Amino acid sequence: MNHIPFNVPPYLGTEDKYIRQAIESRKICGDGAFTKKCNEKLEEITGSKKVLMTTSGTSALEMTAILCDIQPGDEVIMPSYTFVSTANAFVLRGATIVFVDVRPDTMNIDEKLIEDAITDKTKAIVPVHYAGVGCEMDTICDIAKRHGLAVVEDAAQGVMAFYKGRALGSIGDFGCFSFHETKNYSMGEGGAVLINHEDDVERAEIVREKGTNRSRFFRGQVDKYTWVDVGSSYLQSELNCAYLYGQIEDASIINNDRLRSWNRYCEALSPLQEKGVIELPYIPAECTHNAHMFYIKTKDLAERTALTKFLKEDGISAVFHYIPLHSSPAGQKFGRFHGEDKYTTAESDRLLRLPMYYGLTDSDIDIVVDRICRFYQ
Repeated sequence: MNHIPFNVPPYLGTEDKYIRQAIESRKICGDGAFTKKCNEKLEEITGSKKVLMTTSGTSALEMTAILCDIQPGDEVIMPSYTFVSTANAFVLRGATIVFVDVRPDTMNIDEKLIEDAITDKTKAIVPVHYAGVGCEMDTICDIAKRHGLAVVEDAAQGVMAFYKGRALGSIGDFGCFSFHETKNYSMGEGGAVLINHEDDVERAEIVREKGTNRSRFFRGQVDKYTWVDVGSSYLQSELNCAYLYGQIEDASIINNDRLRSWNRYCEALSPLQEKGVIELPYIPAECTHNAHMFYIKTKDLAERTALTKFLKEDGISAVFHYIPLHSSPAGQKFGRFHGEDKYTTAESDRLLRLPMYYGLTDSDIDIVVDRICRFYQ
């Protein structure tokens, strides 16, 4: 039997050396040399005014909810087809989540439906860049500007992906990355918040440091630090950042390898799409994706279930994800779906993610493709 896992965390080989250096520095709690190296490298990649490493993509989102001054009774618009953290971060601040439908081609929020969901309570729009494919950010930012709303990009899957040449996460007011072990670049658990306006940088540092002005103290700007705002402990360990820096110091190594695998899948499975048997991912012309995932869409839920079982019996792990949040108990309690659920549920029932990770071999991809073709024969 084959054994082809769905995911293998990335590892390049320099991570051990950098972790050892961090240990020997006797500075492991965060904001040491490797934390700063990660901040600076991500600023270089994204062009953001400031990037701050966090303990997770979830905590990055929670920081942005504070920075957007979300209050009880506010409303936040986002897709229902996303991970629970996208909504939780704003629910924790007392917001009501307003879900809108997705586009069936990209599985991103349908930008044409956002404006109708805006009320006098709306405070922010949270586009989620699914699979590292950018949402229609020009339209979303224009809507936000006209209505005085914040834009928080959930770019958890979007490191090294771009929209019209601009890095995902750097286009709205704030962006959030994830470095969970399932992401293209990983530190096990970790994330980053991208602050795209100079005026928000100092407060972001305060929120990240438990609501204190500790960062200003370390820079010698104040003679002692104190509690000045709300915040929490969002500061990532120096050891985790040392591990991550081994991967992002030359991020193209992982990016190019994943793109090679993605393109091989796409080319090999195209005949099935041409026959109308499955659908493959769609990449808009204005988007540069990062091969975060390769998925196919089957005819319906029953077919996806059968295909998943067929692959598993041959040792191939393919998965689905995201039970739409509006259909979950908490989603019904803390949010509402605006308009018609035309695509969110139906399309999520069809989507199946294939094995995708750094180091995935051509022969393993060929095995996966062969088994899918056999299933449809």
